[in-house]
Amino acid sequence: MASNTSKTARASVRAGQAGQGGALSVLGEFKYVIPLNGGKHAYVRNLTNGKTAHLRTDSEAFVEEIRVLAAAGHAAKIRAELNNLAATHPDHGWDATEKRLAEAGVFGG
Repeated sequence: MASNTSKTARASVRAGQAGQGGALSVLGEFKYVIPLNGGKHAYVRNLTNGKTAHLRTDSEAFVEEIRVLAAAGHAAKIRAELNNLAATHPDHGWDATEKRLAEAGVFGG
């Protein structure tokens, strides 16, 4: 039986179907920042509007996207993710990214 979909696409669909039973557990594991290119770029997943933006981590657009998420009440989770990325990939500059966001007042205070 031939299929026009790729092996990766089929695996992705199966993985998505496997998690349909517990929506809350999926939300608990939701990642806002998906690192790319050694920390120079990232996908920012916005739970409030359902969109994913591909942004340079040193851009104003990245700061504004994180600001929108933080204002929606996700600041602590995003900050924890950035700190985890900094610990996991110390050479990717996530500590500087988190510091720049904090200095821009994204996380409040």
